Amino acid sequence: MKIITRDVPPRAVWALEQGGVHPLLARLFAARGITSKDELDDALGRLIPPTQMLGAQEAARALADAMTARQRICIVADYDCDGATACAVAVRGLRLLGGPMGFDSVEYLVPDRVNDGYGLTPSIARRVKERGADWLVTVDNGIASVAGVKAARELGLNVLVTDHHLPAVQDGEVVLPQDCIIVNPNQPGCSFESKSIAGVGVMFYVLLALRAELRERGVFSIQTQPKIDALLPLIALGTVADVVKLDANNRRLVAQGLRRVRAGALPPGMAALFQVAARRPEVATSFDFGFALGPRLNAAGRLADMTLGIECLITDDAGRADELARTLDGINRERKTIEGDMREQALMLAEEMFDESEEPPPALVVFDPDFHEGVVGIVASRLKDKLHRPTFVFAASAADGKENELKGSGRSIPGFHLRDALDLVAKRHPGVLLRFGGHAMAAGCTIEEEHLDTFESALQQVAHEWLDAATLQRRLEADGPLDTQYRRADLVDTLHKEVWGQGFAPPVFCEEVQIVSQRLVGEKHLALKLKHQGEPVDGIWFGHTEPLPVRVKLAFRLDADEWQGQRRVRFLIEAAEI
Repeated sequence: MKIITRDVPPRAVWALEQGGVHPLLARLFAARGITSKDELDDALGRLIPPTQMLGAQEAARALADAMTARQRICIVADYDCDGATACAVAVRGLRLLGGPMGFDSVEYLVPDRVNDGYGLTPSIARRVKERGADWLVTVDNGIASVAGVKAARELGLNVLVTDHHLPAVQDGEVVLPQDCIIVNPNQPGCSFESKSIAGVGVMFYVLLALRAELRERGVFSIQTQPKIDALLPLIALGTVADVVKLDANNRRLVAQGLRRVRAGALPPGMAALFQVAARRPEVATSFDFGFALGPRLNAAGRLADMTLGIECLITDDAGRADELARTLDGINRERKTIEGDMREQALMLAEEMFDESEEPPPALVVFDPDFHEGVVGIVASRLKDKLHRPTFVFAASAADGKENELKGSGRSIPGFHLRDALDLVAKRHPGVLLRFGGHAMAAGCTIEEEHLDTFESALQQVAHEWLDAATLQRRLEADGPLDTQYRRADLVDTLHKEVWGQGFAPPVFCEEVQIVSQRLVGEKHLALKLKHQGEPVDGIWFGHTEPLPVRVKLAFRLDADEWQGQRRVRFLIEAAEI
């Protein structure tokens, strides 16, 4: 592990401090590209306007017409947290905006992970038609569903695609669904600056445009229009859980959502999820969204039916919300058990690929017949984190008639665009990839089991070409030493209140410390007594069991725990440079 200290532009630090930003925060923000206090303004008025999102106005006009004509709308969701929150935002938002007209003809449908696969398929289109819908609206999917949209249009359905994924590419050309309305900042010709907005954020922008359209039509005025900012807690949850880059616009969405959660203005389902996760909404952080609420919703999509998660988010009945949240919590515990077993087996299989220098190959492909396809993504993520290699984990398809197919989920490291790598594999080995798609850091694909070895060698060949020794070395960016004056519980709280996440990394400090004592707790965590700049501090390294030398450079986050009625700072160890 190589610990790298981030550069801190002194002019930016000075400008932030002159604007009244706390000196520690000024240093952290400057290291993350913030140059003025103005960039930290998270007011709703600073959001990029919906007029900049291609297709949003067209979608607004179409939905307003549909509401006026009392047409039925069916939302086609996805089975992850972004898809679930986007669906909840769509259902709640359309019902809210349709209130003056008495419109509530909106329902949803969630594809089955096993039998339907990802996105809008022709079979999903048929099911939507059978429900008597006039409009099919996708959330967090659809941009690559060319056949599904075509089938829906042939059935007489109007189609609105809202998505944030990259469109399909064929022979070097972007291929888009035809004869439908598309709202996606990553489609050609869209000037919307925040290309990393989540699917739930795209749906929120459609609702913003729809509200403006209804206002223009005189349905309500600025004074009487519904306050759709009540949806922001859901938008913040989906944005953080989908691990999209927290650019300025996404940070504003998350900050606004957190503000409402802390004030108690959150849907009953979110409140119930906080309770089963033993977290407190009044001190909520982005970490709660990413590591407490998000996994409980995702577990339903992995092992059961994301309908459970969506129902939890759209119900206004506190009792029903509590019942659903406890069900989701139970499913998440089951997911953890399955994941733990799979992770151990996957690591053992991966270690068999190590060469004589005990180094893994530049890319890892792992398969076991007993793996659960709903958990392959999270196991790939764990393996990638541990071995720092692009990783695909495969499981046998559980879909009827597809027993010979393997479904794989991949996670990548910086410098290796996973979807582009799959595209190159498909070009070099036609027919090996039945389906694929995704992002730079996460992607999925389906192959025939007989092609597993071909896929593995092809992916490793791309990795050999694209990755050098420096990229394959695990690196952790840190924020340098922590001045002892900032080692205070109140500053821990200050740091926790800020919005951190993907692309705007949480603070991690680094420096050499003295290890006074160390012991294992719970058989898998290393508890430490340290001397930090000569002063005693407790530390803990979760999931680490190897002893540390007396003097060592550590990377650590700040936390505060309570002991005998007093709050004390402790270090959460992230890495050691040995």
